[in-house]
Amino acid sequence: MRVVQITDAHLYADTEARSRVGVPWRQFQQVLSAVVAEKPDIVLFTGDVSQDESAASYALAAQAMEQLPCPWYWLPGNHDQLELMAAERPMVDQVDLGPWCILLLNTQVEGQPYGELGSVRLAELAEQLEKDDRPTLIAMHHPPVEVGAVWMDAIGLQDRDAFWQLLSSYPQVKIVLFGHVHQAYAEHYSSGEMTIDVFGCPAMADQFQPGAEQFAIDEASRPGYRVIDLCWSEPLGGEWQSWVERLD
Repeated sequence: MRVVQITDAHLYADTEARSRVGVPWRQFQQVLSAVVAEKPDIVLFTGDVSQDESAASYALAAQAMEQLPCPWYWLPGNHDQLELMAAERPMVDQVDLGPWCILLLNTQVEGQPYGELGSVRLAELAEQLEKDDRPTLIAMHHPPVEVGAVWMDAIGLQDRDAFWQLLSSYPQVKIVLFGHVHQAYAEHYSSGEMTIDVFGCPAMADQFQPGAEQFAIDEASRPGYRVIDLCWSEPLGGEWQSWVERLD
């Protein structure tokens, strides 16, 4: 089962509008073309679909995504307007992949760049995990770990400690994906006997400089996406491989 993660398109209603170093709509189309060639079984869009928060930008994104040869799902980032997203494509919080389960979490805090799950969403997550012990992949927008960039770590998931404390009771969680950081990231998060692979993803728009104390664009990096191959075998249970691909 091949899952492809895309994130942070930052689209405008104007398809010729520029970002800091590129044209988001063109980059979005180029990434989608590369994703199609990966022959995915499912595509996850982990937020910041729009930059100008316009209805037209979401319509552009949804129309383009419909060209994918597989089901796709999205969740909101800090730049997104939930109502406009949902008008184009209803959001779901769980995807059934047979032996695997995917949970999509909304970490948006309206009007803020940082993210938070809050007590209600954390309780809902615990309820979902309590009912289903299949190997689980969790996708969200905000990073639940520090990625080593001072300014970005300040606007990550604010209740990350509560998130990890919750997951410590549910060993079926194997992978956590996030967007927001505009860069590749990989970590084996360990706490006690729990080890979870935590992955960040390049943006489809501008890339951010890893390790920066203040906001900085990485002009040497290219837009990209993440591939996650999920497997299942009776003696070993859930297994996976993941890597990042970038545009030429």
